[in-house]
Amino acid sequence: MFKPGVSGNPGGRQQHEKEFLAALKRAIASDDGKRLRAAAEKLLDLAASGKDWAIEQLANRLDGKPTQAVDMTITHPVEELSIEELTRIARGKEQAAAPVEALH
Repeated sequence: MFKPGVSGNPGGRQQHEKEFLAALKRAIASDDGKRLRAAAEKLLDLAASGKDWAIEQLANRLDGKPTQAVDMTITHPVEELSIEELTRIARGKEQAAAPVEALH
């Protein structure tokens, strides 16, 4: 059993680099990034030629992936929700299934 205040893993989580990433880094370094630059240029060429998947990949790398919207429905009646849950709904963190009029 663990003692209070004493970590069960005093060395911390071991950070092992993934094998594929390590191999890729070695390959990139082996030719001073020449093939990496060629791959980036190929991606640019394909995007410029109108390939949708290449345009999407390029946009994701330049701007980051778009935020995904999540719809959420609360299945409990409003009267059963806690103040904390109602506060989250009011702040737009959740969507209530019951109409606001039910609060009155």
